Amino acid sequence: MNIKDVSAQTGLPAKTIRYYEDIGLVRPDRSANGYRVFSDTQIHKLAFLGRSRALGFSIEDCRTLLALYEDNSRASADVKAVAEEHLSQIGEKIAQLEAMRDTLRTLVQSCAGDARPDCPILKDLARG
Repeated sequence: MNIKDVSAQTGLPAKTIRYYEDIGLVRPDRSANGYRVFSDTQIHKLAFLGRSRALGFSIEDCRTLLALYEDNSRASADVKAVAEEHLSQIGEKIAQLEAMRDTLRTLVQSCAGDARPDCPILKDLARG
């Protein structure tokens, strides 16, 4: 299957598929004319990577998860550890975003939003 068809099947842009090839996550075969030819296994790996990235796993986490997926002697504890670490990072990011939202909400509420030049939002940003 060529890259255009693989892109349609996996939902990944061709540019992303080429990038995954460049960094060694997938290794499609090459036809006599040099075009990429993807096997069903490689398409499955690309779909796996797409789902992993959609869940926010980093490229290195994806590399680790893919290696674990391909390792029939893997321990599920190793997979769980990667997922738990990522879940912890998501929790930290959510806490940071909530703090940002609370701060911005307070600033927005303190601004009159009228024709006067005085603005608590700008004052807060300027104090840096």
